[in-house]
Amino acid sequence: MTVTLILMRHAKSAWDIPGLPDHDRPLNGRGRRSAQALGKWLKTKGLVPDEVLSSSSTRTGQTYDGLGLSVEPHYTRRLYHADPEQMWHVLADAGGRTVLMLGHNPAISEFAEELVDVAPDHARFWDYPTGATLVVTFEADGWAGVRPGTGRVAHFVIPRELMK
Repeated sequence: MTVTLILMRHAKSAWDIPGLPDHDRPLNGRGRRSAQALGKWLKTKGLVPDEVLSSSSTRTGQTYDGLGLSVEPHYTRRLYHADPEQMWHVLADAGGRTVLMLGHNPAISEFAEELVDVAPDHARFWDYPTGATLVVTFEADGWAGVRPGTGRVAHFVIPRELMK
């Protein structure tokens, strides 16, 4: 069986509200446009998840809302500034065949590097900018059977490429 992970960093967030806790920062205008572009791209590619695991932060929630998908997301504090090990634990508990995971850097870029057998030939993979999205497939019966370094990259895209 094949399982697919869509690993997405939240879109660009606002920094213009003094004193606002990091967890509560919203998207800025560019971030909202990026989320919409990513949603359109996912639908065009036929990459509609059947499960969504997201950090509980405002910006990841708004990123998901901007995608325009109809799957009820599961928001968890476990993905807010999680390290790669925590991300593995959250993913291992997933039940969907195509899972969208929304999170934050630096862990999301580290996690992406751990997932793949060969990194995509894309200069921005290594810094994983806001909105960066990796689609990776695994030959496994379920998420608990996925091992580091076994994922095959299907796509890697950044919002700027979609909004030209």
